Amino acid sequence: MERLALSIVILLVGLSTTQVRTASGAGWLQAHATFYGGSDASGTMGGACGYGNLNTDGYGTKTAALSTALFNDGKACGGCYQIVCDATQVPQWCLRGTSITITATNFCPPNYALPSNNGGWCNPPRPHFDMSQPAFETIAKYRAGIVPILYRRVGCKRSGGIRFTINGKDYFELVLVSNVGDAGEISRVWVKGSRMSNWEIMSRNWGANWQSLSYLNGQSLSFRVQLSTGKYLTAYNVAPSNWQFGQSFVSSIQF
Repeated sequence: MERLALSIVILLVGLSTTQVRTASGAGWLQAHATFYGGSDASGTMGGACGYGNLNTDGYGTKTAALSTALFNDGKACGGCYQIVCDATQVPQWCLRGTSITITATNFCPPNYALPSNNGGWCNPPRPHFDMSQPAFETIAKYRAGIVPILYRRVGCKRSGGIRFTINGKDYFELVLVSNVGDAGEISRVWVKGSRMSNWEIMSRNWGANWQSLSYLNGQSLSFRVQLSTGKYLTAYNVAPSNWQFGQSFVSSIQF
């Protein structure tokens, strides 16, 4: 703990005044970061959270795939992390005075054929961020390949309302919930059709996809979303009664 505290103190010297105020609080943890997806981040689209085009879904290129220790079976999808390169360990590779806030959009699978300290970067129990290349190059040099970092959970700032994409078929609605602000991580989702008297709780199918086994065709749909912090909001009649599978709808509200 003394070494981590010293690292943070030294790190703050290289940050701007604004960043010092941001990073001076508690909650910073140690991890490592690599990158994937190419210089244009095209290889980061899709992934284990179920998001499609990350630009359309509100996340852009400031994203990362999380190791098993952080991904939490998909419950971490949509969460945000502030990351800085630990210049106290690799000053030759870090871009001093920089930090980035990324969104968890994918899973970095373990590679048990390689040791955790030499290629198996995402093996349990290591916390690790496999960042998009543009995000990585915001805090470190491309040639580094892998760098030690400090990270902490932060709130997510989103533009526009929450996005609901409805896939599936009759009696099976698979709803992707994206562009979620505040904590970003979703803990529960409910759906209510205009002909339903009660809210129906949905179950997490995978990543940020939530499912219902009810027949909801021909009804306008409302959704209630609860975050990992317990905060929730309700998007009434976000999908009109003539909605079709494959369509996306954006609420007028945001956390």
